[in-house]
Amino acid sequence: MKKFLFVKFITAMIFLGILGFTTISLVGTDLVEDHVESVYSGRLYREASKITGQRAIKYYQNIDTPTEFYASLCSSVYEKEEILLISPKGKVLMDTSQKFIAEDFPELKSFDPGKSSGSYYQIGDFFGYFQEEQLSVMVPVTVNMQVKGYVSMHLPMSVLCHQRDSLLDTIHILFLLFLGIMMLIIPIFYIMINRPLKKIIQGANTFASGNLKYNIPLDKEDELGYLAMTLNYMSDELDMTGNYQRKFISNVSHDFRSPLTSIKGYTEAILDGTIPPEMQEKYLKIVVYETDRLYKLTQSMLTLNNLDEKGRQLDYSDFDINRTIKTTAEAFEGICRDKRISIELFLTGQTLFVHADMGQIQQVLYNLIDNAIKFSSPDSIIKIESTLKHETVFISVKDTGCGIPKESLTKIWDRFYKIDSSRGKDRKGTGLGLAIVKEIINSHKQNINVISTEGVGTEFIFTLQKSVSEN
Repeated sequence: MKKFLFVKFITAMIFLGILGFTTISLVGTDLVEDHVESVYSGRLYREASKITGQRAIKYYQNIDTPTEFYASLCSSVYEKEEILLISPKGKVLMDTSQKFIAEDFPELKSFDPGKSSGSYYQIGDFFGYFQEEQLSVMVPVTVNMQVKGYVSMHLPMSVLCHQRDSLLDTIHILFLLFLGIMMLIIPIFYIMINRPLKKIIQGANTFASGNLKYNIPLDKEDELGYLAMTLNYMSDELDMTGNYQRKFISNVSHDFRSPLTSIKGYTEAILDGTIPPEMQEKYLKIVVYETDRLYKLTQSMLTLNNLDEKGRQLDYSDFDINRTIKTTAEAFEGICRDKRISIELFLTGQTLFVHADMGQIQQVLYNLIDNAIKFSSPDSIIKIESTLKHETVFISVKDTGCGIPKESLTKIWDRFYKIDSSRGKDRKGTGLGLAIVKEIINSHKQNINVISTEGVGTEFIFTLQKSVSEN
C-alpha cells in the first residue's frame, strides 16, 4: 500500500518549514531593520534634544566654557556613538571622536540643515564627513529665537546591522525550535492517524474480497473510530442482506417449485393421455388451484417490493376505521360460512376516525383476518375490536385457533417464514402476509404486537393515529 497521505503530510511540513524560514529571512530582515532604525534613531534624537535643551544653551550663553561643554558632550557618548557641534554655516566646532578643536574647523560639504532637522533622521555619510555609513540625527540649538548651531549624534550602521543580525538569529533559533516541536507531530500523526487508517483500509479490502464477517479492530472514540464502527456495521448489514438473499432465493424456489411441478405433471399427463378424459376436469381444477397459489405469491412479492422502495409516499387521509373493519370482514363471509367460523365486531362508537393510508390499512386487516381464519378450527369465533386510548386507536384481531409456538413468535415477521402447522394445514400460505403487515405498520410509524398461546389462540394488536378532526 502506497503511503501517499503520510508522504504528503511530511512534504507539507517540510514545505511549510522552508517557506517560513525564507519568509523570515526576506521579509523579517526588512521589518527587523526598520524596527532597529526606529528604536536607535528615537534614542539618539531624545539624547540630542536633551543636550541642546540643557548644556548647549549654557555654552552659547557663555555660562559654560568650550572645554566644559566639550567634556559634557564626551560624557554623553555611549559606545561607538559620536556627537558633533556644528555651526550654522556647517563647520564642525566639536567632535567627541577627536581631541578638542580650537581652530581650523573642518567644514561639511553642501551642508543643508533642512535635510535632517527636528523629527527626521538620515542614513549616509552625513554630508561627506564620515567614511562609513551612519545613522544621524541633528537638533538645532536655539537662543532668543535664533539658531546658534546644531548638535548631531551619529551611530555607525554596522552597529545597527549587528543588532539586526542578533535579533534575526534569535528569531531563526526560535523558529527552528518551533519547527522541531512541530516535527514531533509526525510520529503522533503516524500513531493516531496513519496506523488506524491502515487498519480501516485493510478492513475495507477484506470486505471487498467478500469476507463480510471481518470486524476492523479499532477501538477509538473519534472520527476514525466512528468510521471503523460504521464500516463494521455496514459489513454486518451486507452479510445479513446476503444471508437474506440466499434465504429468499431458497424460499422462493421452494414455494414456486411445488406448484410448478404439479402444473407441469398434470398438464403433461392430460396431453399424453395418461389421465382419461372423464378425470381431466378434476386435475384441471388442481392446475387452476396451483396457478392461483403462484399468482398470490407473485402479488405478495410485488407488494413487498413496493413497500421496500425508499422515499415511498403514503396516501394519508382521515377515514372511519370502524367502517373499514366492517367492509373488510364482509369480504370473508363466504369462507367463514364454509368453515363455520363467525366474526364478532366490538367497535368503539358509531364512527372512529383515524389518519392513515386507507388502502394499506385495509391490506393489514385483510391479511390478519385471513391469517386468523386459516388457523381457526370449525365452529370457532374471531373477535375484532377497536378501542381509543389517549388519542391512539388500538385495533385487535383475535382468534381461538392453534396458537403460535413460543420459539416462533420472533420469526413470524420474517419473509417466507411458515410454522410447520401452516405448511401442513394450508398450502396456500406464502409466508409473506405478516411481513407485509409489519412493513405497512412500520411505514406509518406505529406499532404491532402479538400475543399467542399454543392451543388457546392468537391476538394481533396494532395502533393507528386518531384523526385530529373527525368528519
